[in-house]
Amino acid sequence: MKTTLDELLAFIRVVDSGSITAAAEHLAQTTSAISRSLSRLEAKLEVTLLRRTTRRLELTEEGRAFLTQARKIVDAVDEAEEQMALRRQKPAGRLRVNAAAPFMLHVVAPLISGFRERYPDIQLELHSSDQIIDLLEQRTDVAIRIGALRDSTLHARPLGSNRLRILASPAYLKAHGTPRTVDELSHHSLLGFTQPTSLNQWPLRHPLGDSWAISADLSASSGETLRHLALAGVGIVCLADFMTQGDRARGDLVQLLMRDTVEVRQPIHAVYYRNTALASRITCFLDYLSSQLGQLE
Repeated sequence: MKTTLDELLAFIRVVDSGSITAAAEHLAQTTSAISRSLSRLEAKLEVTLLRRTTRRLELTEEGRAFLTQARKIVDAVDEAEEQMALRRQKPAGRLRVNAAAPFMLHVVAPLISGFRERYPDIQLELHSSDQIIDLLEQRTDVAIRIGALRDSTLHARPLGSNRLRILASPAYLKAHGTPRTVDELSHHSLLGFTQPTSLNQWPLRHPLGDSWAISADLSASSGETLRHLALAGVGIVCLADFMTQGDRARGDLVQLLMRDTVEVRQPIHAVYYRNTALASRITCFLDYLSSQLGQLE
């Protein structure tokens, strides 16, 4: 085979990251080394794989076809190496996990002690972000995402789901009264999300359908911020069960409009780039998280 694995990997990383500079950073090489790898690859194949302009790189038709085969080759090598690693050692290495701050705080963090007892050789890095991140740019192995997935370039594994409820604190209800119908919510202080706006569609049954778009009196980018505002008696909120299970059990938050609430369950997925056998450290983490989430539903 004239083409080397390093050349294939350089080509794939340039396409995935969108630039030679980003690919070089990801592969811990210089930009000139990545550029030379691409030039050698195109010379060996006698085709142009990427059109280079001052602003971006664009795959040619030949490049698109070759990319599919290149991914298969690199994934096959990765899988073979993983199988050999599994034969000789326990799961080990660095695992970078990203999740929204509320999910990391209420779900992932409490499970880490048990995971580390079972897999002591895995070095975890936990990162929180309330915005959707680029896994390649952030060097993330797996991200946990809640709600409908939008990025079709990622591979996903379902981990479970979580129910949404309309909630308020006893202090708020004592001061402002308890809404008995969906229409009465318009007379109350409603807490919503700055983005995505889909989270401001509350699962409430009314004459026009099963989803009620709120006009928030106060908005925040983080569900955890909204939870604290609700606990402080600032207003009424719609949050997922994983964030409020303890609050509801203690009576610090009370569910409202139960008969009008439609049972909506937000899907929870782990997303990643590889589509063949995952690294053992990723697989064991996802297996552990999935089993624990099943107990929370």
